[in-house]
Amino acid sequence: MARRGVARTFQNLELFRMSSVLDNVMLGRHLHIKTSLADAALGTPRWKRDEVRHRRKVEEILDFLDLQATRRRRVGDLPMGQQRLVEIARALATEPILLLLDEPSSGMTAEEKADLVFRIKDIREEWGITVVLVEHDLKIVMGISDWIAVLDHGVKIAQGPPDAIQRDPAVITAYLGETV
Repeated sequence: MARRGVARTFQNLELFRMSSVLDNVMLGRHLHIKTSLADAALGTPRWKRDEVRHRRKVEEILDFLDLQATRRRRVGDLPMGQQRLVEIARALATEPILLLLDEPSSGMTAEEKADLVFRIKDIREEWGITVVLVEHDLKIVMGISDWIAVLDHGVKIAQGPPDAIQRDPAVITAYLGETV
């Protein structure tokens, strides 16, 4: 799927906790590596050029997500909000056209959630990546989305722009418990 331009994050973090932020994000570049294992083992000029190219891309992503200060730290030592950003960074390292985010705000503080909204908007606007978001925090959903599909026990009960979803009687009943 990554070769087709689809990247994803997980509800439960899937990071290498003992490795650095830089190493975790570099793993996202794996499918773009063009040099052979022999080139890497011998440190050939071709491998060095390829390594520099991939590191530049990773540094760009770390800058974009404001993770430069943590680049050499072990992922397991970071707060949950930064770990979530590392997972997003690794997904971005694959250079996707479609980014699937599964509960990206899970375990985050209110401040981290607010920051996440801006970062996801930037991913869409500055990088032109389509984002599909599965999220239970309605404030985040409304702050990010152009179009929303609402499910209740696996059944789609509404779809449309955020303002229409907020007024939809079926959504209000299902998620706020109010009768219409």
